[in-house]
Amino acid sequence: MSNRRFENGQRKCGTHSATGTTMYLGTADVQKITHCQVIHPTTIDHDVGGSCAVKHHYPSPIVSWIEDLSSFGSAPFSHETEYVDEQSRPLVGQSSASSNLRDMQISVRLTDEFMELAKENTSNNLETCGILGASFRDGAYYVTTLVIPKQEATAHSCQASNEEEIHAILSEQSLYPAGWIHTHPSQTCFLSSIDLHTQYSYQVMLPEAVAIVAAPTDPTRSYGIFRLTDPGGMDVLRECSESGFHTHRETTDGGPIYETCSRVHFNPNLRFEIVDLRSGA
Repeated sequence: MSNRRFENGQRKCGTHSATGTTMYLGTADVQKITHCQVIHPTTIDHDVGGSCAVKHHYPSPIVSWIEDLSSFGSAPFSHETEYVDEQSRPLVGQSSASSNLRDMQISVRLTDEFMELAKENTSNNLETCGILGASFRDGAYYVTTLVIPKQEATAHSCQASNEEEIHAILSEQSLYPAGWIHTHPSQTCFLSSIDLHTQYSYQVMLPEAVAIVAAPTDPTRSYGIFRLTDPGGMDVLRECSESGFHTHRETTDGGPIYETCSRVHFNPNLRFEIVDLRSGA
């Protein structure tokens, strides 16, 4: 793995020389994005603008074809195999604290790339998770790295292992832990009680941190980007010491525990790299 850093004013791999045009895509728009790329870099691949192309670190194979999200997963859709906490239904909009958050920029390709790497697990009805690393510049966070850690998965949960490897990568590139992405192979697009605790661990470090859920068998939305409401959901999770699937108390203001993110933008010009740490992936 490369130890190269970009210092003294140079841009890190994954950031773009200009902010560029950003857009927020609906589910239907994201599903239309298909592209083919074959990349076999062993060193950083710079484009004319000084940015870096998507780079895949071995031992994992590179992604060569990105397909429609609707093509992923053959497991039957199920509403009842996992309990959905009614207090956790997402709010569409923003909580009072959201207006104070910094913008976050994410590549339009990131979810598709992740789904390709998760394809085998998804077809076997196993969750897959990844960690988002972001640089900060010009008053905004830019997700420039997707780390796929070693992990243990079931149909309804996914646990990263060897977390020191994740920390080493983020530290080496001076990146913020900007959240996480994971699949619900046969579930709807929501945050389970376990997911809420995982998101709390990120959001308590970085208020802008997001939880991206990819749910290819959900007939209404194949992906969602969520945060805990603040202070409502953050207070509930801060006081909760339970583990496993469980219910949560109501928030003090009676609102949802988590919400659909505001101030998150899909950027068609943002470059990023993927580091897949799974052995034999």
